[in-house]
Amino acid sequence: MAEAKATPTVEYHGTSAANDEVSRFAALAEDWWDEEGPFKPLHRLNPIRLTFIRDSLCGHFDRNAKSVKPIKGLKVLDIGCGGGLLCEPLSRLGATVTGIEAAAESIAIAKSHAREMGLNITYRTGVPEDLVTKGETFDALINMEVIEHVADVDGFLDACCALVRPGGIMLLSTLNRTWQSLALGKIAAEYILGWVPPGTHDWRHFVKPSEMARGLRRNDMDMTALRGMSYAPLVGEWQLSNDIDINYLAMAVKS
Repeated sequence: MAEAKATPTVEYHGTSAANDEVSRFAALAEDWWDEEGPFKPLHRLNPIRLTFIRDSLCGHFDRNAKSVKPIKGLKVLDIGCGGGLLCEPLSRLGATVTGIEAAAESIAIAKSHAREMGLNITYRTGVPEDLVTKGETFDALINMEVIEHVADVDGFLDACCALVRPGGIMLLSTLNRTWQSLALGKIAAEYILGWVPPGTHDWRHFVKPSEMARGLRRNDMDMTALRGMSYAPLVGEWQLSNDIDINYLAMAVKS
């Protein structure tokens, strides 16, 4: 019998980070690039997430989405970057990418994989509050499948918004808090379909779009786009849709 992996103990105090969540993802760090492993859902979501990110960046910053490097020169921060699943394609699209992640184990994997791919990406171990104290800002902040795992949603949003420069944008995705997301995004995904390990999500921490918009407005950011992510079983892939009852993507602009 294979020896079970020990769960790393990670402690962050005075931040929005949830220590138990950080420790759980740290224990899975070696699996980030395994397309059939525990992060398989993120690999499957990546094509439509990247389409939304690219098109939103190009639309807002007046770029040609069909060019080879449509977001060249844009300074992009990926919050909760994990092993770099979004950082790497964004770097290939021309962005100057920084990825920040609370679990040092994940950052080590991200750095190693980027070196293997010949990509120049800045990776840092830490939380958004660390960058806020340094006065850093970015053209765009990527905030995908993270907010449902933090201990303090308001504090996390405040820190993220502070990192977006005036006129910049935040692109985010999370799970809506509805009975549909409880049935499908939590119970079915974890205990019936086995898409993610049991205990990955706490339905009580899912965030409604109205709550997200309210938190953004408090920080001088307006939600300007809202799309759903729906699974099409007949073709076996995720698609952008108008159904936001379970998963949704949003764009917010800093005034």
